[in-house]
Amino acid sequence: MRRPMTPARALSIATCALAALALVAPAAEAKAPHPTPSGVRHLHYAFGPLTIKPGQNTIDLAVNTQRPKVNGWITRFKPNLVRANGKVPPVDVIHLHHAVWLVNLKPTWASGEEKTTAELPKGFGWRYKTSDRWLLNHMIHNLTPNQDKVWITWDIDFIPDGSKAAKGIRRIDTQWMDVEGIKAYPVFDVLQGSGTNGRYTFPDQAVDPYGSGPIRNQWVVDHDATLVAALGHLHPGGLWTDLELTRNGRTAELFRSRAHYYEPAGPVSWDVSMGVTPSNWRVAVKKGDVLSVHATYGTQRGSWYESMGIMPVAITARPAGGKDPFKTNVAVKGVLTHGHLPENDNHGGQEVGLADARKLPSGPSLNEVDINNFVYQQGDLSLAGSAGRPPVVPAGQSLTFFNGDAKKNIFHTITGCRAPCNGATGIAFPLAGGPTIFDSAELGFGPAGFTAAANTDTWQTPPDLVAGTFTYFCRIHPFMRGAFRVQ
Repeated sequence: MRRPMTPARALSIATCALAALALVAPAAEAKAPHPTPSGVRHLHYAFGPLTIKPGQNTIDLAVNTQRPKVNGWITRFKPNLVRANGKVPPVDVIHLHHAVWLVNLKPTWASGEEKTTAELPKGFGWRYKTSDRWLLNHMIHNLTPNQDKVWITWDIDFIPDGSKAAKGIRRIDTQWMDVEGIKAYPVFDVLQGSGTNGRYTFPDQAVDPYGSGPIRNQWVVDHDATLVAALGHLHPGGLWTDLELTRNGRTAELFRSRAHYYEPAGPVSWDVSMGVTPSNWRVAVKKGDVLSVHATYGTQRGSWYESMGIMPVAITARPAGGKDPFKTNVAVKGVLTHGHLPENDNHGGQEVGLADARKLPSGPSLNEVDINNFVYQQGDLSLAGSAGRPPVVPAGQSLTFFNGDAKKNIFHTITGCRAPCNGATGIAFPLAGGPTIFDSAELGFGPAGFTAAANTDTWQTPPDLVAGTFTYFCRIHPFMRGAFRVQ
């Protein structure tokens, strides 16, 4: 008899997990990675070890004590994810979905798998006090059924109070700009073919993106100030984020953070760098101005589920000059903080011996396919013999999928992909999409708004599918491939 995890039980488990504090490794002086003024300390921190469970894809929140021991200024922040040997795990094995450092409950620095370095222009710094409270919101995604262990790391440039380099430094704060506002899991879906001319911009082209609630991609400037830096964050498929300013009915473009893909297949993977503002970028803003952020994705190649569009902005506490965006074009070309990263070397797609489901005989007629231990129990392309044959459902009826792994807090999806969908798993394969679009969302249970869980363990295929063989994969664990047949 099935006893699926209830949302209440999942919430209890998640609450206990959030209360637990991760073990931490001590700070250490790091080698200077770039030229810096005399008196600047290069500090390295490691948060962990974090035991990553098989198939894990959940958010955790923990107190972060890894930070400087004296008051001062932070001018550079470079994040990463490593194993015990110091090496970065392949992105198609362990994925840094996000890490957000909250200072006094305000998101201040962040990273996704694009790992952009945040660096302020000379003379500016984030104010740091030992009395500050730091929290770390992190989501590390294990794409495999194997347990792993990692550390989240960050290297900072730090200027202690009282040092020569601290004289005259100007304080900045991070204004968090997100197309979904301040949320624990601010995501939206982008479906293949949506938008216009192969591009879709959120929230501009979304239908009722915020319902009856407030507009979440805007912030009203609350004091005269200067913007000194901005950088964008997108997921695969993303093309750019735009930062705009509206004043007295007029709107000006401030910066477009473009995604620069090293991926041979194009804008479809994490093999990417995001453009950041150059060190001489300054924009004068006034109290009452409205800043807004917009995220644009390409929609010709596939669908992009649980996408993000974020643009943290460094803003001064007091005005520090800058150009009027209505008199001068401030939307200059961005610069990149890194090139291709070796953890993105496995692009995938090559032949690995999985069957082409279109050429297989039909399997049994079924009403339900169970998912257990990371395997679709009928029609999984990795299974030999009759178990690997596509189950059959009559046209006009639905096939039900049940995630038996949900009781272990493991999420799975049934996401359509173009046949045969049987190439090797990598950062660029498989891709959601194809001639028929369907997606189950993440079958499993968890606190609403704090996880991607659909809060159900079952899903039914659309009843209006035409006759044919349909291939799919789990976008949480892309090595999982399956097929079913409508006849």
